[in-house]
Amino acid sequence: MNETVTERYRAIAKVAGRIHCLLRSEVEKLGFEDDELVLLPPVDAVYHLEKDPADGRFSLVGEWRDDKGMKFGSLLFHADGSFFVEQDIIRPHPAKKQWFVEAVSAWGRDDNIKSEARLLPMP
Repeated sequence: MNETVTERYRAIAKVAGRIHCLLRSEVEKLGFEDDELVLLPPVDAVYHLEKDPADGRFSLVGEWRDDKGMKFGSLLFHADGSFFVEQDIIRPHPAKKQWFVEAVSAWGRDDNIKSEARLLPMP
């Protein structure tokens, strides 16, 4: 990370940690075992800055990628304190066989964090 990106990450590190804990909680509520899947922490993402077309300021954007380079999660922290974080799960629901768990996501602003699992009906 370059120095500017590192500084921006430091500014959001605490809220990013709380987001990660909340996403972990969403996964636990679904009934997945601790060792069944891993949610990567925000510090493991690769970050860069992107200009927000809405307000012209720069947002901090992070991505999690697998060993083959496929994206399986993203983090977006806007300059105004709002954010959206999503990490793929891509597994059948552990307790409700009629559902498939696509991802878990969190959004909000500053310390106001909301989260949910995105479920799809099984075909």
